[in-house]
Amino acid sequence: MILAGGRGIRMGGIDKALLPLMGRPLVDHVLTRLAPQLGPIAVSANGNPARFEPWGLPVLRDGFMGEGPLAGLMAGLGWAEAQGAKALVTVAVDTPFVPADLVARLADRGVDLPVVAASGGRRHPTVALWPVSEAPRIAEAFAEGERRLGAVLSGARSVDFSAAPDPFFNINTPADLDAAELRLRAAP
Repeated sequence: MILAGGRGIRMGGIDKALLPLMGRPLVDHVLTRLAPQLGPIAVSANGNPARFEPWGLPVLRDGFMGEGPLAGLMAGLGWAEAQGAKALVTVAVDTPFVPADLVARLADRGVDLPVVAASGGRRHPTVALWPVSEAPRIAEAFAEGERRLGAVLSGARSVDFSAAPDPFFNINTPADLDAAELRLRAAP
């Protein structure tokens, strides 16, 4: 599942998922990297789902407008369970360089506990494998007021993807967008 999030405040209020990078929306870059690694893919996003029609993917509304990625994760876990999946992989839409072996390496650590990607000495809570069996625990944390993905990752396993440049570089500012474009231009 791709966590599309909302509008990039530091990006002039533009919907990050549709932000152009080298002439293609960010969501397209993430899909290009994820599609070969996964079965069904969905986008977690509130707002007008028609904006994702070109990709023909289900758009999961979380019903908690403005409550953050944990609400999107809950919607995704419900969707994954309905698909008969044992786990859900999440990736933020503003991370266009996720590794080609992301899903395999996360799954190698098992699907009984959450597994989170790490690089450069830090965890990336939006890039993780979430067992469907964790849905009740996550819903309980949400009901108690928690909104941060990192808070529900206690006890999670980590997989280190440290490399240069960082595979989980995320785009939050116009300068980040410029850096991502330079990185793509330099890629073989």
